[in-house]
Amino acid sequence: MKQRGRHRRKRRGQALRATLAGTALALTAAATLISTSQATGGDDPGALTPLTSSAEIGKLQLHENLVSEKTLDTLTANMGGNVGVHGVLQSANHPMRDRDQCAGTETGALPVEPEASRAYCWDSGDATTQKWLPQSVTTSGDADDDGRWGEDRVILAGWTHNDHKAGELPEDTGLARIAFIDANDPDDLKYRWVLLVAPLSGGADFGAVRSHLGGMVWYQDKLIVTAKNGAEHDNALFVFDMRRILRASVDSSAIGKVSGGYSAKGYQYVLPAIGSYNLTGGACTASHDDAVPCLASVSLDRTSTPDSLIANEWFSSGGTQPARLWRYHYSTASDRTGLLGTGAGGLVDADEAYETKAVGVQGALSHRADGASTPDWYLGQAPGSRGTHGTLWRQNTSGAAAARCTADQSHACWGQHTESLSYWTETGELWTLTEWAANKDNAWEPTAIPERVLYAVPLSSVNGSLD
Repeated sequence: MKQRGRHRRKRRGQALRATLAGTALALTAAATLISTSQATGGDDPGALTPLTSSAEIGKLQLHENLVSEKTLDTLTANMGGNVGVHGVLQSANHPMRDRDQCAGTETGALPVEPEASRAYCWDSGDATTQKWLPQSVTTSGDADDDGRWGEDRVILAGWTHNDHKAGELPEDTGLARIAFIDANDPDDLKYRWVLLVAPLSGGADFGAVRSHLGGMVWYQDKLIVTAKNGAEHDNALFVFDMRRILRASVDSSAIGKVSGGYSAKGYQYVLPAIGSYNLTGGACTASHDDAVPCLASVSLDRTSTPDSLIANEWFSSGGTQPARLWRYHYSTASDRTGLLGTGAGGLVDADEAYETKAVGVQGALSHRADGASTPDWYLGQAPGSRGTHGTLWRQNTSGAAAARCTADQSHACWGQHTESLSYWTETGELWTLTEWAANKDNAWEPTAIPERVLYAVPLSSVNGSLD
């Protein structure tokens, strides 16, 4: 199986500090709420405002914390070694439905303009479950610019436990899982679930990573995901190694070491965290944009030099609070594949930051077109009520534009309640997914109305539709 050299590199030099002791990766519930506010899709946010003061940029600073290689090697050996992405795909047991097999409420969540080039719906159980919420997407197009991981085309979709659903077990609070989707055959997508965990006791055990997967980026051999707003230990991001996918040996409701082996609450595979990034300014604040920001979503920009991680914060679509957008560059060191660029003391500084007046931004993407001197920022603006489409704004320091719907001449043409954004460089497609399976009253109670769809739109079509 083809595997590019940089995917196989191992860290060299000084052993990494084990700064994530005990339950340092444990989080509380994901703050996912259903808002009853309406979004008109017509309020032009105007131009981006650059943030240049050292005080503002300083609020975005991160500190890197990595688990020791010894701990990771111990857990890997105890659980029988790396299964690999291909191994997970080979055991995919959930079929996805093509657009023509989706329900009307599912296809109704697709964009009005521009039209989706590809669209898929989940299997029946995941399409209607209210226990879990789809939040983020990344692909092997992020991992490698040839669009493949080894020989496989892969889509990852992050789902978070719905902590606002009544009657859920306390021990399920904040759980996070990822659908590994085999996308080798565009007419036959299928997936397998993998649970996110963190090493404990020097690698002898593991516990659940409790994270709000509002955004994910799979870059080189690492997966970076967002943590919950106000996470314990001020963690903003968690890091996973795609070369360390492990298999549970016991099927039980427990998570971690049990009699006879390791259990992952019924999941066959686990992905252990290898580190985190915490905000140096302390706990984030999701109430205004003057404090340390909560990272709501992340994406990858391959058009920057070097490649960079894009982050945004989120405020309710029913308000007027502006939000910040910023980037961190990835490391170019050969022994730090997939990790962010750090300075002295493991500090990570933001390289560029802006403020946007777009509200309800669930996902942000930066992309510089060929020949352009500066990038455009694409912002997915999601309303909080049923039956209302969102808006995908293209914004820069000169202004903003969005598609204008033919039917009502509003800008509410994007998908309904969409989440994070991901750009597949090889195919030129923008990928996202929609979240809801609430009932007719917008509540997480029966009877669920399926409105979840994973879809792609060519970025050229997005740009061509702008008014």
